[in-house]
Amino acid sequence: MARVYNNWERLVRATLRREQLRHTGQGHERTSSGIAGAVPDSLQRSTNINAILQAADDIQSEDPNVSRILCEQAYSMAQNLDPNSNRRGVLQFKTGLMSVIKQNLAKKDGTPLDRSRDIEHLWEFYQRYKRRNRIDDIQREEQRWRESGTFSTNLGDLSEMRKIIATLKALVEVMEVLSKDAPERVGKLITDELKRIKKSDATLSAELTPYNIIPLEAQSLTNAIGFFPEVRGAISAIKYTEQFPQLPADFEIFGQRDADMFDLLECVFGFQKDNIRNQREHVVLALANAQSRLGLPVEADPKIDEKAIKEVFLKVLDNYIKWCRYLRIRLVYNSLEAINRDRKLFLVSLYFCVWGEAANVRFVPECVCYIFHHMARELDAILDHGEAHPSTNCTSENGSVSYLEQVICPIYKTMAAEAARNNNGKASHSEWRNYDDFNEYFWSPACFELGWPIKKDSAFLMEPKKGKRTGKSTFVEHRTFLHLYQSFHRLWIFLATMFQILAIIAFNGGKINLNTFKTVLSVGPTFAIMNFVESFFDVLFMFGAYTTARGMAISRLFIRFFWWGLSSVFVTYVYIKVLQERNEDANSLYFRIYVLVLSIYAGLRLILALFLKIPACHTFSEVADQSFFQFFKWIYQERYFVGRGLVEKTTDYIRYVLFWLVIFVCKFTFAYFLQIKPLVQPTKIIVHLSPLQYSWHDLVSKNNHNALTVASLWAPVVAIYLMDIHIWYTLLSAIVGAVMGARARLGEIRSIEMVHRRFESFPEAFVKNLVSSQVKRMPFDRQSSQASQDNNKECAAIFSPFWNEIIKSLREEDYISNREMDLLSMPSNTGIIRLVQWPLFLLSSKILLAIDLALDCKDTQADLWSRICRDEYMAYAVRECYYSIEKVLHSLVDGEGRLWVERIFREINNSIQEGSLVITLSLAKLPMVLSRFTAMTGLLIRNETPELTKGAANAVYDLYEVVTHELLSHDLREQLDTWNILARARNEGRLFSRIEWPKDPEIKEQVKRLHLLLTVKDSAANIPKNLEARRRLEFFTNSLFMDMPAAKPVCEMMPFCVFTPYYSETVLYSPSDLRVENEDGISTLFYLQKIFPDEWENFLERIGRGESADAEIQESSSDTLELRFWASYRGQTLARTVRGMMYYRRALMLQSYLEKRSLGEISFPRNQGFELSPEARAQADIKFTYVVSCQIYGQQKQRKAPEAADIALLLQRNEALRVAFIHEEENGAAEGGESKVLFYSKLVKADPHGKDQEIYSIKLPGNPKLGEGKPENQNHAIVFTRGDAVQTIDMNQDNYLEEAMKMRNLLEEFRGNHGLRPPTILGVREHVFTGSVSSLARFMSDQETSFVTLGQRVLAKPLKVRMHYGHPDVFDRIFHITRGGISKASRVINISEDIYAGFNSTLRQGNITHHEYIQVGKGRDVGLNQIALFEGKVAGGNGEQVLSRDVYRLGQLFDFFRMLSFYFTTVGYYVCTMMTVLTVYVFLYGRAYLAFSGLDREISREAKLLGNTALDAVLNAQFLVQIGVFTAVPMIMGFILELGLLKAIFSFITMQLQLCSVFFTFSLGTRTHYFGRTILHGGAKYRATGRGFVVQHIKFAENYRLYSRSHFVKALEVALLLIVYIAYGFIDGHAASFILVTISSWFLVISWLFAPYIFNPSGFEWQKTVEDFDDWTSWLMYKGGVGIKGDNSWESWWDEEQMHIQTFRGRILETILSLRFLIFQYGIVYKLDLIGKNTSLAIYGFSWVVLVGIVMIFKIFTFSPKKSTNLQLMLRFSQGVIALGLIAALILVVVLTDLSVPDLFASTILAFIPTGWAIICLAITWKSIVRSLGLWDSVKEFARMYDAGMGMIIFAPIAMLSWFPFISTFQSRLLFNQAFSRGLEISLILAGNKANVEA
Repeated sequence: MARVYNNWERLVRATLRREQLRHTGQGHERTSSGIAGAVPDSLQRSTNINAILQAADDIQSEDPNVSRILCEQAYSMAQNLDPNSNRRGVLQFKTGLMSVIKQNLAKKDGTPLDRSRDIEHLWEFYQRYKRRNRIDDIQREEQRWRESGTFSTNLGDLSEMRKIIATLKALVEVMEVLSKDAPERVGKLITDELKRIKKSDATLSAELTPYNIIPLEAQSLTNAIGFFPEVRGAISAIKYTEQFPQLPADFEIFGQRDADMFDLLECVFGFQKDNIRNQREHVVLALANAQSRLGLPVEADPKIDEKAIKEVFLKVLDNYIKWCRYLRIRLVYNSLEAINRDRKLFLVSLYFCVWGEAANVRFVPECVCYIFHHMARELDAILDHGEAHPSTNCTSENGSVSYLEQVICPIYKTMAAEAARNNNGKASHSEWRNYDDFNEYFWSPACFELGWPIKKDSAFLMEPKKGKRTGKSTFVEHRTFLHLYQSFHRLWIFLATMFQILAIIAFNGGKINLNTFKTVLSVGPTFAIMNFVESFFDVLFMFGAYTTARGMAISRLFIRFFWWGLSSVFVTYVYIKVLQERNEDANSLYFRIYVLVLSIYAGLRLILALFLKIPACHTFSEVADQSFFQFFKWIYQERYFVGRGLVEKTTDYIRYVLFWLVIFVCKFTFAYFLQIKPLVQPTKIIVHLSPLQYSWHDLVSKNNHNALTVASLWAPVVAIYLMDIHIWYTLLSAIVGAVMGARARLGEIRSIEMVHRRFESFPEAFVKNLVSSQVKRMPFDRQSSQASQDNNKECAAIFSPFWNEIIKSLREEDYISNREMDLLSMPSNTGIIRLVQWPLFLLSSKILLAIDLALDCKDTQADLWSRICRDEYMAYAVRECYYSIEKVLHSLVDGEGRLWVERIFREINNSIQEGSLVITLSLAKLPMVLSRFTAMTGLLIRNETPELTKGAANAVYDLYEVVTHELLSHDLREQLDTWNILARARNEGRLFSRIEWPKDPEIKEQVKRLHLLLTVKDSAANIPKNLEARRRLEFFTNSLFMDMPAAKPVCEMMPFCVFTPYYSETVLYSPSDLRVENEDGISTLFYLQKIFPDEWENFLERIGRGESADAEIQESSSDTLELRFWASYRGQTLARTVRGMMYYRRALMLQSYLEKRSLGEISFPRNQGFELSPEARAQADIKFTYVVSCQIYGQQKQRKAPEAADIALLLQRNEALRVAFIHEEENGAAEGGESKVLFYSKLVKADPHGKDQEIYSIKLPGNPKLGEGKPENQNHAIVFTRGDAVQTIDMNQDNYLEEAMKMRNLLEEFRGNHGLRPPTILGVREHVFTGSVSSLARFMSDQETSFVTLGQRVLAKPLKVRMHYGHPDVFDRIFHITRGGISKASRVINISEDIYAGFNSTLRQGNITHHEYIQVGKGRDVGLNQIALFEGKVAGGNGEQVLSRDVYRLGQLFDFFRMLSFYFTTVGYYVCTMMTVLTVYVFLYGRAYLAFSGLDREISREAKLLGNTALDAVLNAQFLVQIGVFTAVPMIMGFILELGLLKAIFSFITMQLQLCSVFFTFSLGTRTHYFGRTILHGGAKYRATGRGFVVQHIKFAENYRLYSRSHFVKALEVALLLIVYIAYGFIDGHAASFILVTISSWFLVISWLFAPYIFNPSGFEWQKTVEDFDDWTSWLMYKGGVGIKGDNSWESWWDEEQMHIQTFRGRILETILSLRFLIFQYGIVYKLDLIGKNTSLAIYGFSWVVLVGIVMIFKIFTFSPKKSTNLQLMLRFSQGVIALGLIAALILVVVLTDLSVPDLFASTILAFIPTGWAIICLAITWKSIVRSLGLWDSVKEFARMYDAGMGMIIFAPIAMLSWFPFISTFQSRLLFNQAFSRGLEISLILAGNKANVEA
């Protein structure tokens, strides 16, 4: 056993050492807490073992004996709590603790241990500890400020004080236990002390009671928040009064506080204690912030204004009020005036408590309204009674009161049962109810049939039975493309009717006459029939909801169905009669009827459109009560709870209508003249051609006027017609976006030279926009004010602390060096210098240049000064230098020396006024004077020593000599030499014998600045050198001139929260992560050092290390930690995100500090930093919170994952950071003997010792992850957020201090005028910071930047359809949390959870804006595979959106023009992308039909048409779309706007040379594949893309697996079609025409086949190519099996690729699509020379016989018996004979018949290979049938052969190119060109040539 103890002891100590190494470093981090860190959760919850062990750790070095006593007491407590060590981790903990105790005993050097004196030792140590740490003084101070109500900060280090109090409390607890056995004398002393402590325990408990932001349970000595008058007023507002019902006598109040409203709610409804604590703080903060906006209370007993309470009340209950009005039920209060402030606060508090514990029910906001409605009624009844009693509806059978168990759990269980039916996302959406279905149940008055409490047997709570579908609510998400028609039928009807009109006009020769007009009226039947089709789809797609949907909704569907059915019949009938009249030349009765009917209908539609869509008329339609009008309005547009009032301001409406009218003019002009008109004449001739000779056996083209031929010509044109509207949208939006950006003044400052030139205007612009009025009114230094009234000086004084903090942050981030920081920093401008002092980088070398001008001066003083003033910064430098020299000399000398200084400057000033300076001074001697003065300042900037003092005195004397005898004119020199006072001092040796060394900080700063001003010789034009620092300063300074709301004082600004969901991504790179090398010998650290060489040098300079510092850094734990952070801040890590978001707090602290808000006695000493100011910290904490929702942090802590330690480290370094997570714990045995898992939502922060301190723990009804992971993760933690706004930030984002300073301006946009409604989401500009990694990363970065700037600018205004696309957007928090949250979470359908927040906000009458004066950093995927997975995820998400009710409602309820904007910027973008690819297919299959049938040759011979039409040019329009020219237009416009024309052209050309068109064409395929597959089969899922640095080579097999089905198969199909077109098509004009028509298709083929290898690092390196081939062949031949992944075996991968085909409908669709491959064989067999002109169907049948023969031969050759050796020999002999026979037979056939070698090629490759692929596809589709026939293994082998063949086709060119070494070099240059241009060493990275680097 001793050996076990020894081993355990070694292990414990090693762990402690590792922990201490990990946590050592700079900042707020603290050393580890040793064994205290290992206390199991089960012991921590019910005891203070943790605190006692922490105290033992802290006093170990001071008194090991007392430490041992504490450890023994902790062991006793653990033993009493769990004597048998049954709970998880308890045995290991007790063993480890015993080891530590033994170690302490071993240190006593054999001295016998007397435990009877332990209590005395403890008492003596306690007394010493109290005296040393002034505990009694602290308690007296506390008593004084409690009585006075003012706050003092004379308590030293607050965090250290918390640690002292924690230790003291642990000592008291142990003393109390041991005092029972203490000797009488000591026992009495301890008893008296314990009594005294319990009487005045406020300090101890208050400091250690866990709280989030406001210490409500007990006022804290270390937190100033509780003393803010608005907070005190808010606490007072919720205080319990005598008018409220009396609480039960046994009701316990937690903490040292008075009873309040929340205690009543807890007592009555059984809310959880921590939910109550959480919402109490929530409400207090909401009230305090509402009050601060109205004005801070000034009275001694502050009160909250009635207006503030009303504002909070209406905001929180807004959705509830609208819900009641929609359902026409009475609110829980009669009117707003009828309820007093207390009732309002009770209702707000109740709503937040109901919401705070609702868990997953929060996604069902109207259900929350229903619960609140009934509970508010109960509360109302209780408030009218004298006593509080528990609600019967929240009381269980055993008498316990629990809102969670009685109200939420039943609803949750039903939801969980429904979620279980989705089969992990694989089941059809129509088979289970999602969150929206549950919510929409409450959109009908029928929901009140549920009763209260909710009936357990109601249909709503009915759990689904197996195999039986539960009825949906108002919408069913069927998986079909037809949803596109159903949702956007108005668009399709419009396009169809316009095409019809244009075609009719074109076929009538462009003449507009009565005849043409009558034909054009044929759009009437088209319109009616298409509307009938839409109404039919409405009826069809409601299948699955008929049993549960509202009767009115179903009635409307059928009314519309019958109406459109009858209308279609009637209109069609009348129109046929009109045609008959026209043909018979009869009277025009039917024509008149027809026109009258159409006119009446059009008029009615117009009136309804006016009332429903045009804003000016909408208000009237809302209030119109006539049932007739309401009926038509209801028929025209379904009335949901959401989607009402989707109108915009009239001016906004006109803007987006004009936008679309311009597009229509362009589109339809293009369509008419270049698409439709050129095809009219060819179509007429083809239709009227005599019967043509077909090359094949024609089955369908007899006597139909060559309809298929006409269709093959028109199909591509129609396809382009349907999607080219998106091209016009792209072009116009680019132009409009650029104009708007220019008007917003974007891109005005786009280079560091512009920053230099315009710096003078920055302070004024900064003060105007970013400084609150409170600071502007602030009086400056009186001396300064008297010296200068210059406004510029004041602006510069305000601007300088902010600017310097920005520069300091750049230095901390290692973007600039120390020298650059000195040059960029700006003097405070609060001193005695009369003019503005600018940063030195503007003034560097200006003095030297001015001296050169003076030396060359041959003219007057005025001429010299005018030459100097041509450079305004030179003039500033000269004046500042002159004034500074005077001040510095004046401060250095006294007595006669000072008289000399005054006389010299008086004479110079006089001569300047007289204009005789060039006479008074000998300017040629200025360099000599300068050298003497710099010698003096060079000494003065160092620390004072006797030698330096003497040297400085000599330097001043030298200066005196040079000035007097060299610089001054002869007359003046004589006067000074004969000046008696000076002469006497000089002769006696007193002159300048002693100087006053600069001690005043201002003079010291002045001397240092003056020295730099005179000595910095090189130009500062390239400062800062770092490109990122430049970009940030350029954007920030540019934004100062943009329009933004005025900044409010921090105390009046809108409070906000930042919210980041995190799962298991990288938090912080570990040392091993940084140093482990990849296959090329490259470590992450080495890579970063080469990518960011200047930042690496700056880092080494910051930590005080030399260039070769690797070994030294590894030896130093603090440097290692700094290195880890340095690397992590350059990746996409949580650490980077947290640092960036905590800049908000830093900015608010600085802003608050400079606004000088004071509390009581607090004063702001000038030398105190803003980060140490308790008031500034408190003010920032009221306004800003940061919650990171680390979903599995609890599990990570349990398994000791490195991520958990890193998150804990972030908590320690950032005191305002909060981490929320889901905690799971087993709760004994439940029914059936199985243990039940309980789930808790927890919030933690770092305690004084750096450990996690639990703030809140709220029990959940069950596992919160019922839907998509990320939104569920956000939802469980959103209850811990605070403020009126919440910024959603992903964990791969960044922020900057200078941008954080603009946050309060941005938040004011919520109160700005942005249309009819105030904004609910503020869109924020993103900067993609990963663009510098490679050319691919740059393409992605530029594409993303274009969308998040120019694209979203246009979406927000004029189009008014911006949604929520990404994460820096700022939400109106209260608006969204009361309406379902900041994302939707239903499984699969809400896979793109973010955009649904935008949909929901818009449908619920929100308003989404976009603002570009502020930016947030964003990381993006940087490798092709990462990008493809990301685009696949987004495309799949859009595929699911097509099916969603949100898109359907927006498509139906938006006005026509806004609907167009919405369509083309969401799902329509992906539809048009898919149409682009489909156009290629349609065109090529049409050409293949003409080629196979021989019609192209026949028609050309008959009419000479195809070669002469403009058809080829028309069809080639898709080429421009395809290569991304049009999609690149917004990018180009963005470049021009923000970089300038020349840089934009250069960037675009560079991108083209880097093959960006290949990348964009490849992305086209990715989006098409995943979008199409999702709508056909589903399967959309979250795809983890990884966010590392991608420079490693991707293996061929990995690329093949990822892109085989999405790109390679499709590319080879297109290539096959092109080969068929070459081989059999008739091309008039030969090669040139063929190239013109097919160049785009060949480009697509090459891009799709080879892009993954072109953009693969080392893709053409020979050694890698050989290794890739070996890896690919082994993967291809490896057998699959159970547990073998697709990455290892072709068979497993092949099985995984078929998983998407799940449903019968999917199989039918796949079958139809697969049949297209059969056209190849059917067409080619009739083209063989062997056949001649025979077109018999038997020939096609015979070709199948040949195919079966080939398959049989293949089977014979691949057959391999497993047992008999003799049989194998016989089989091989037979195979050889058959092979020889086949070859001979083939030769004989070629020689003796007309079969040619090209025939063999055509039949085997062009005919049979596509047929074989069709058979494989069909076999996969009907897998079960094929398996039952025993053919599955054969299909598998054929499929393997196909994959092998496809792989070889792709691999062969790669292998050939790999032979040439220059190809690999060229590829590296292509991939990493930008990095090369920045002097990077990618070639070294890729070669792994570290030896050369080290050498």
